[in-house]
This record gives sequence, C-alpha cells and structure tokens, in this order.
Amino acid sequence: MNKNIRQYALHSLTEFINSDLKEYSSKRNYDYGPNNRKNTSNLSKFITHGILTEKEIIKHSLAKFKYEVIEKFIQEILWRIYWKGWLEKRSAVWSDYLKNLNKLKKELNCDQNYTNAINGNTDIPCFNDWIHELKKYGYLHNHTRMWFASIWIFTLKLPWELGAEIFMKYLYDGDYASNTLSWRWVAGLQTKGKHYVAQSWNIQKFTNNKYSNIKLVENPLPMNENQIYKEAFLDFQNIDVKQYENFVIFENNLSAENFDLFLDFKNIFIVKNVNHRKLDYDKKVMDFKTKLIEDQLSRIENIKPVQIIDISELKKIDISMSISLYPNVGENLDYLIKNNIQIKFIYRTIDLVSYQFCNKGYFNFKRNIPFILKKIVA
Repeated sequence: MNKNIRQYALHSLTEFINSDLKEYSSKRNYDYGPNNRKNTSNLSKFITHGILTEKEIIKHSLAKFKYEVIEKFIQEILWRIYWKGWLEKRSAVWSDYLKNLNKLKKELNCDQNYTNAINGNTDIPCFNDWIHELKKYGYLHNHTRMWFASIWIFTLKLPWELGAEIFMKYLYDGDYASNTLSWRWVAGLQTKGKHYVAQSWNIQKFTNNKYSNIKLVENPLPMNENQIYKEAFLDFQNIDVKQYENFVIFENNLSAENFDLFLDFKNIFIVKNVNHRKLDYDKKVMDFKTKLIEDQLSRIENIKPVQIIDISELKKIDISMSISLYPNVGENLDYLIKNNIQIKFIYRTIDLVSYQFCNKGYFNFKRNIPFILKKIVA
C-alpha cells in the first residue's frame, strides 16, 4: 500500500469501477478465496475509517454507469449508513451489547466449545478455514460473514455477542453499527423472528464447490429477547462553524481535508484511541488504525497546524472552541459522554438525509434510495 493511503484507495476505487463494477451484482455472492477478490470492491476498510466516503464512491460509480446497472452496489454502500442511522436511534442496543459481552466473556472464558471456535478447532472445516483467514487477512467476504455468524450461533451454539467481538477484533473494516446489527440480524433479533441460517448447499455453491457435505444445524429457531428498543428522536442539526478554532478528527473521518470548511480552522487535532476501548483488538488492527491516522497527518501537515493526540488529551484543548465531524455511536463517543467532553458536532449531509429513513426495516430505507441519491449527488 502506498504511503498516501487515500490516493491508493481512490486508485482502487477507479480500478474497480472500470474493471469489475458492472459484474458486481451477478458475482458478488461468490467467495473465491483470499487470493481472488475481484468480485468485491475491497474498499470497506477505507469506508469504515472515512478514507473514502460513501458519497464519493456513489458519485464516481454513477458517473460511469446508470443507477439501474449498479443498483445492488449502491444499495450495499448505503446499507452501512442505514445501520448507523438505525443504531443512532436505538443506542441502548450498543450499550446493552457491551454489558452482555462483558458478562459472557467472564462466563465462557475457559469454555472448550468457545476456545475451539476461536482457534479453528471445530468439526466444521470451512469454519476453521474462515477463522484462520480472518486472523491472517483481517477480512472475510460478506457472504462468508453471514455463514460464519450462523454457524457460530446455531451450530456451535455460542453467544452472538462473543462472535461480534471476534469480528471487531480482527477485521480491518470493523464498524460498530454494521457489525453489531448484522450479528443481531443473523440471530433473528434485529428483524424479529427472521434469522439467517447457513445451508450446506449454499456454502458449496458460492465457494465454487470448495466445501461440501457440511454438517450444520439447518432448521433452528430464531433467537428472541424480551427487550424492546424504542426509536429515539435525533436532533441532528448543523451549526455555523466559523466561531470555532479547532477541528477535531476521529478515526471514522480520516479524509478531513475534503471537508468544505477545513481551511477555516486554526488548529487540527487527530484523535488516537489506544487505551480507552471496550472491545478487544488484535495488534494488526490497532497498527492499521495508527497507520491511517499517521497518513491523515501527512496529508495535511503542510496545510494546517496539526497534531495527533490521545483521546484522553482532549481535556487539554479548549473544547468550547472545538468542533468535530460526528464520530457515531461507538467507543469514541462513549468516551466523550463518560468524561463529559461536550464537543460540538457537525454532521455529514448524506447522514442527515438518510437517517430520517432508518426508523423501520431496510426495505423502507431501500424505497427511499432514489430520493437520497437526488439529495447527495449533484
């Protein structure tokens, strides 16, 4: 990967659009293995950290193809925003997940079934291969993530919360909303009574016959929970930023130089969070985040006074004169709330437009994609 990671990401986007996007819809469900990913964009790790934005990916793609030709790809890009908006309106899902996770980690720490799963020592060859692939490459194909989660929950009978943390631990593209809610969806909690169950024939077909005769639990009941999460009203409104001197960058918005008012700020602070996380991360993932943060620094240090600070050092700057692009529900926002760091936020247009349709299931959101596109694609 080039030193300028954003430049590399933009080049990757262009190559995908020119060479593989047109075939995405017909080929996207196949997992050909870690050495053949041309049927996917391979951009998720850049989107998670804001190196590439959903808006620019959509604009570049629609500049090449009509919406009808690449509709499925556009939908997949916007899925991420749908999950974020849904979780913003029900943030207790995230806090309850963390609470249950801590309890389960203590209870199952020495459980042999759990140990076998995370070490790839189960009786399911494909699952064992996938856990090793996840650890080695920091990535799994999206279809494989669904199979993995289903096997974890319904065949190995392990808590979904522990599986969700395993993904966040090793995935370079780990996203709080997408990961947490996707695991809940597989389990049957997100859409009540509707779960995703991995089938041996499906795995065989979409891995090009790499795996066959897989012994799985294929007729389980969906999970259920007593908790009802009511939708909260989001009072997200943008404010005039001209009165603020400091621009604070979190790890989900690491292409801040593309923010329209970037040049109006006196100081730039890029926040690094190493020791104030609630989830367990592999060293490779933390090193990757550090690399992205340092790359953001290198792209703007000749433009504006900028420095990398630990999240605990936010207390040392003048918060009353500071503003930040919203970090979304997750560990960094948790830290700000817990420590009463009342920084002002600004919100991306694509989020403000999209979140109003994140109140129901995805099909309601999907129906409104043409409206969203009209608002964000000039």
